[in-house]
Amino acid sequence: MFAPLYLSNECVNNCSYCGFSRDNSILRVTLEIEQVAAEARHLAGEGFRSILLVAGEHPKFVSGGYLKQCLERLVPEIPGLSLEVAPMETEDYIPMVEAGAEGLVVYQETYDRDAYREFHTAGPKKDYDWRLDAPERAHAAGFRRLGVGVLFGLSDWRGEATALAAHLFHLQRFCWTSQITLSLPRLRPAAGSFEPRFPFGDRDLTQLLCAMRITFPQVGIVLSTRESAPFRDALAPLGVTMMSAGSHTEPGGYTGQGADQLQQTVKGRKIGVQTDQGTCGSTRATEQFAISDDRSPAEVAAMLRSKGLEPVWKDWDGAILRKDEVRRIKEQDAVPSV
Repeated sequence: MFAPLYLSNECVNNCSYCGFSRDNSILRVTLEIEQVAAEARHLAGEGFRSILLVAGEHPKFVSGGYLKQCLERLVPEIPGLSLEVAPMETEDYIPMVEAGAEGLVVYQETYDRDAYREFHTAGPKKDYDWRLDAPERAHAAGFRRLGVGVLFGLSDWRGEATALAAHLFHLQRFCWTSQITLSLPRLRPAAGSFEPRFPFGDRDLTQLLCAMRITFPQVGIVLSTRESAPFRDALAPLGVTMMSAGSHTEPGGYTGQGADQLQQTVKGRKIGVQTDQGTCGSTRATEQFAISDDRSPAEVAAMLRSKGLEPVWKDWDGAILRKDEVRRIKEQDAVPSV
């Protein structure tokens, strides 16, 4: 079980399908460190011990220093912290690992180079190869877990699936000290009103999930709240290993943090906050996309138990890799009990 925690929806990229795309006129905010901590405390109260920190790609607002501060603030309370942020150089990833990040997620979005070029029209995300190589740079920096995936609907799903499988084979060979996970997200409604170009129905997704589980028995499979509750219930026993629950895809979505700092932007330029009719009269930042399964974490956990599955809230602790902590535990275990 994990939850996404959105730090910022500021972005310098133009991605046709994304609600955070620079040219979209939306309400944006970047949470301050203590606001991030408040969101994390809420998630911890829901039971989560694994949190994915997500942010739009904007170096002015989401710098390496900012991410490092977020990690250092949360590490004492959240044992499992992963990042889904702008790709970095290996030397920039290293401080993230040292600060407590154990996982990194970088979805290629589409492996079709022509489609990638069409949908990414501005910003550093235009560089296909830079993004493709990010998991290997992250592995070199020491991340324990690497996540990859495709955003289905941008190109034909069969070609995307084949390319994703090839990427997984490559990562298993060259990043063998990291756990690999894959995700198969489908496009959801978002600001900009982008419509999927290629169909990818429930039957197709189920077939692909089963094929990936058979082909990659050791790879983790992630299922997010993009999918409906009945469909997630049906897929859960088919080899899914990680599920989000109760998710929000906007900064401050869990506790309302940052509501008094919202800025409306048009093509990257701030024009203040409008309080008249429509979306810009909202008191919350704009979400990246609309979720489908809005059940609480407790409800999702109960569903899993009803199917004979176990909702695991914590599967990692940094002490596993801290030699001094391991030595202390061994010494403690060696003391005879009275």
